[in-house]
Amino acid sequence: MPVTTNIRKATAADCPRMMELIHELAVYERAPQEVTVSPEHFLQSGFGPNPVWWAFVAEVDGEVMGFALYYIRYSTWKGQRMYLEDILVTEAARGNGLGRLLMEALIAEAHKRGFSGITWQVLNWNEPALNFYRKFNTWFDDEWVNGILEIPTNG
Repeated sequence: MPVTTNIRKATAADCPRMMELIHELAVYERAPQEVTVSPEHFLQSGFGPNPVWWAFVAEVDGEVMGFALYYIRYSTWKGQRMYLEDILVTEAARGNGLGRLLMEALIAEAHKRGFSGITWQVLNWNEPALNFYRKFNTWFDDEWVNGILEIPTNG
């Protein structure tokens, strides 16, 4: 039976499925308790009047099996860059080229929008992800340390 694969820009209707995949990723990364964004905030942040993120989804026979979510980062040295927040293909669909297709869509989008590059983070123990990114001639920077300041929200 033929399989139909489609990479397209995400829509608001994709948000519930994307949230499911975000939770799957958090479990894989051993931090399910860290996902605290509400579905409403997620939807508003991507499809409200002032979106701060954009995404591509990978469909297989009409079902979203993966996504790549990005936003714009500004570098005073390099200008606008795409920041890849997450790229994920659900475990059942891995190994079929969906990740490659999503990455190619990101590269094409970055080129189209005139970004100077794509940056992201990957856990140092996530060998499957590291190996995936190496296929795109990625170099990894071990000089910079992540800085995080949590801001408590009211409500």
